[in-house]
Amino acid sequence: MKVIGTAGHVDHGKSTLVQALTGIDPDRLAEEKARAMTIDLGFAWLTLPDGETVGVVDVPGHIDFIKNMLAGVGGIDAALLVIAADEGVMPQTSEHLAILDLLQVRHGVVALTKIDLVAADPDWLELVQADVAQTLEGSSLAGAPIVPLSARSGQGLDQLRETLQQTLRRTPERRNIGRPRLPVDRVFTVAGFGAVVTGTLSDGELALGQEVEIVPAGLRARVRGLQSHKQKLERATPGSRVAVNLSGVSKEQVARGNVVALPGSLAPTTLIDVHLRTVGSGMGKPLRHNQPVDFFCGAAEAPARTRLLDAEALEAGQEGWVQLRLETPVAVQRGDRFILRQASPSRTLGGGVVVNPYPGRRWRRFRPEVCAMLEVLQGGDPGEILLQAVQRQEPAPYAAAAAASSLDRAAALQAFAELLAAGQMLALDRDWDAAQIDDRQRAAALQTVISAEGWRELAGRLETLLAGYHRQFPLRLGMGREELKNRWQGKRQSWSLRQYNDLLGQAAQEGRIVDEGAAVRLSSHAAQPSPQQQAAVERLLAQFRAQPYAPPAAADAAAAVGDELFQWLLDSGRLTRVSDDVVFESSAYATLVQAIIDHLRREGSITVAQVRDQFNTSRKYALALMEHLDARRITRRVGDARVLRKGEAGG
Repeated sequence: MKVIGTAGHVDHGKSTLVQALTGIDPDRLAEEKARAMTIDLGFAWLTLPDGETVGVVDVPGHIDFIKNMLAGVGGIDAALLVIAADEGVMPQTSEHLAILDLLQVRHGVVALTKIDLVAADPDWLELVQADVAQTLEGSSLAGAPIVPLSARSGQGLDQLRETLQQTLRRTPERRNIGRPRLPVDRVFTVAGFGAVVTGTLSDGELALGQEVEIVPAGLRARVRGLQSHKQKLERATPGSRVAVNLSGVSKEQVARGNVVALPGSLAPTTLIDVHLRTVGSGMGKPLRHNQPVDFFCGAAEAPARTRLLDAEALEAGQEGWVQLRLETPVAVQRGDRFILRQASPSRTLGGGVVVNPYPGRRWRRFRPEVCAMLEVLQGGDPGEILLQAVQRQEPAPYAAAAAASSLDRAAALQAFAELLAAGQMLALDRDWDAAQIDDRQRAAALQTVISAEGWRELAGRLETLLAGYHRQFPLRLGMGREELKNRWQGKRQSWSLRQYNDLLGQAAQEGRIVDEGAAVRLSSHAAQPSPQQQAAVERLLAQFRAQPYAPPAAADAAAAVGDELFQWLLDSGRLTRVSDDVVFESSAYATLVQAIIDHLRREGSITVAQVRDQFNTSRKYALALMEHLDARRITRRVGDARVLRKGEAGG
């Protein structure tokens, strides 16, 4: 299904022509009818001679309502540029044409209306047609057919329908990448049904019962009903004008410029990298760095400031790389066309294409590598585009990277397979089988993908972190897992536990680290006391062996050798802690535990007093040991005695 959008100066007969073509009055507001002037967007549909139905978006022509015009032309397939024969090209004709050119609307028809008013002067009509053709030269609509007509008498309407049909046949079909987006251009309520939104659907299909998300608000809703041209639908296809009845949200929670999308498929952004072209005339002063502008994309509008990346200023007709910093979040994708305007005095400054909707950072100006990256994103092959998308957010889930690339599913999957095969990208999920790359569901479930270059940098940072930790704490087994995660991921990222484990698993698989569970160390690290420290260890262990069942208190042992060396004795298994204050030499601890288990198997139970007497120790050590065995679930307390837990009785 295709969509036509009108354009042209105020009072040149756009709405009258739409009504003559469709039988539908697009002016729906009482104020519009009272003033005989279009104020907001109007909608209708037209049946072409071949029977195809196309949507029509009628836009206001007055300069005061240019923002409403911009909300309507973002999703059209072809333009219907309306020019009155008695007046010819007027200021808003030129501005609307400039906007269509910046949006790269390459298909259109010029409707030369009101020819009945100049019927007595055929030379005038001929001059106007020549002037219109000259005005179109150099624009995206250069060479567009011009159809003289009168909406009131009906003269030329059949020729216009035929010309529109031929023009629309040349327009490309809308892509379907499985990620539907509906930029909302109208919100209203239907009694008994609730909130209804309308827009032109792109990038995928919407179906009844589907769960959707309202972006950037982040609200969840469900598709309760679908209509196109008042016909109920089970499924809406890309390119169609769609009305969606939403359950779960109210009219007040949705606004023009919001986007209806699948949950999690589209993220809002306030920083956008774009390729900008300024208008050839009428811009006034050059576009400056940090200049306030209004950003229009789809049906959305947001105040913004420019960051010129490769120029001090952009003169009329010049192009450049620009980063836009938006005051309010919008939902856009790579490849979306946009317009920049100056608020006061009101004028169009330029427009272009979104190249990177999620830069993640402010770029420094005049950096060749930044411009080179943006050039790749604008015109690179799918592999380069997907690789850039991964690198902007790595490590990343595959689905998030594929969505950020704006590639269709098949192209993204093919690019991913080629990057894996070439060693330029890694899939780190432990259960991932690269042989199953053609399985879309398995690929979409991948939570940890990273570029080979990104992994080398990340692995190097891991080794540097651990090496520094080992130098600072040479006797410790390794860095605690939580501390390592916080320091390794840095402040700008927050890895999921699964991603963190996948990254550690890759480092361990490559032999870079050893994951001890509670701690992580470099493979080359072995905690080894110095000769002086070793002598202190032997003196302490001699005290433990002298009284194996009533050894020195933990605090005294730590004081004798120092906290670091005491911790090393625990980490290395020389000593075993059973409570905050009680530690045993590990061989003595093993003897105690085995003796208690043997006693319980023979006698069935044992008391703290019996443990104290059997090992000639004090109640302090006996009680700490038995509470420790309770915690280890070897024993359980029954009154004043302990018995073996089920499972230990048989060994």
